[in-house]
Amino acid sequence: MTPDTDILIAGGGLNGPALALALAQAGLSVIVVDSRPAPARAEAGFDGRAYALALASQRLLLATGVWPRIAAAQPILKIKASDGIAGQGPSPLFLGFDSAELEEGPMGYMVEDRHLYAAFLQAMQETAGITLLSGETVIAQEVGPQGVTATLASGKTIAARLLVGCDGRQSGVAARAGIKRTGWGYGQTALVTAIHHEKNHEGTAHQFFMPAGPLAILPLAGGHHSSIVWSERDTTAAAIQALDDAGYLEVLRPRFGDFLGEISLAGARFTYPLNLTLANSFVAPRVALVGDAAHGVHPIAGQGLNLGLRDVAALAQVVVEAQRRGEDIGSGVTLDAYQRWRRFDSTALALGMDSVNRLFSNTNPVLRVGRDIGLGLVNALPGLRRGFMRQAAGLTGDLPKLLTGQRP
Repeated sequence: MTPDTDILIAGGGLNGPALALALAQAGLSVIVVDSRPAPARAEAGFDGRAYALALASQRLLLATGVWPRIAAAQPILKIKASDGIAGQGPSPLFLGFDSAELEEGPMGYMVEDRHLYAAFLQAMQETAGITLLSGETVIAQEVGPQGVTATLASGKTIAARLLVGCDGRQSGVAARAGIKRTGWGYGQTALVTAIHHEKNHEGTAHQFFMPAGPLAILPLAGGHHSSIVWSERDTTAAAIQALDDAGYLEVLRPRFGDFLGEISLAGARFTYPLNLTLANSFVAPRVALVGDAAHGVHPIAGQGLNLGLRDVAALAQVVVEAQRRGEDIGSGVTLDAYQRWRRFDSTALALGMDSVNRLFSNTNPVLRVGRDIGLGLVNALPGLRRGFMRQAAGLTGDLPKLLTGQRP
């Protein structure tokens, strides 16, 4: 087989472009197939959708040349996690992180989706070796001994040495490769929007655990806007989403509290169901899965994109190193190295977040006392607290080079 490209990436969200840049900058050829029209997404106006990027993820964006292109980013200087009930305020026992305790700087950054994608798109357009096919989808794939051939919806076929599925929780690449999934729903729906508030957020992210689900208040650039990810039971969330803006705010206010003064809606309103879905394998012959295609997790700690970028960094490193050694980048040996690096870490973190959500999303008074004491105890122990901070910043574990700011 004569390949059209070294790597074919199905899915052009954020992980796909990140992987394409890392590979192309190492001299490999890459085709990215994206079902959405790229310019429309890059030119979108403010809608409040944003990502919490861990410090390690920001280093990956620096190494790939994306970070300097981002129009605006808000450093996460502090994080406060507390338990409570809507209308009663948070528990006096809480867990607080302050980036002043880290030598490396802020624990992370909040970046709007529109700014992040626009930066990726510009970087891809200016990087040799990347071809972006917008408005296309992979509908079939056939694996041979030396590569994989994918068929697009338009009828075009592309031969590659490796196919990477960055196509989300219902990954077609994974399904066609025979990779089954394990998972369950939470009976929760996330309501996502942006809020304008009277007082400056001062770079503080808040995680407020309530019986129906957590409310995350995430600071955006400028000081007076925050993105919220608000989890409620499915039926309650559907009823809230059906309200007009005034009714929506009336339900939100007792949950949000008054610590940032008066609030108003500042962006579009979105919902998405919450579930856990883990691929039983991250690889198959000539196929690798990255991001939500490998592991769709609860947004309780805002780690979804960070987990995906850890996949990107690990896969890029094993592929680039195999190429330099003259080995087959799509071989079982190469892909097994990627799976060994990422599968245990991803699964452990996903199940950890699942456990935290189950621990806090209930009204059991005994559990509430225990978890409040636990938060307060961790907060009172500087060494333990600093360990959690470094983990949240993505600075622990066996880090691929990209997560340390180096190219593979």
